[in-house]
Amino acid sequence: MKRDKIIFYIATGLLTMLMLFSVSMYFFKHEDIVKAFTSFGYPSYIIYPYAVVKLLGLVALWLPKYKTLKEWAYAGFFYAFILAFFAHYMIGDGEQGGAAIALVLLVVSYIFYKRINK
Repeated sequence: MKRDKIIFYIATGLLTMLMLFSVSMYFFKHEDIVKAFTSFGYPSYIIYPYAVVKLLGLVALWLPKYKTLKEWAYAGFFYAFILAFFAHYMIGDGEQGGAAIALVLLVVSYIFYKRINK
């Protein structure tokens, strides 16, 4: 049980750091992110709301209660990472590695979250 908690906290902590880096880019390197979103074909007006949703998802992952909300956050991140991976892959910018790492961390976090909450 102790090993499972350690793995959960490490995976979730690394995922949190990755997401906070992403959110900070959305807020502090906005022009670079606008160019990236435009190259994906996404509208630039979704950048700030997307950053806020990512922050709210992180809060949901760390809340000890609200299991349903946590499940929705895991699901939302799962779809976001899959879409990010393929968006980067399809335009060929070589940045899909970050999405793949985030997806692996998310899956590990989810599996060990389920194990420690049996």
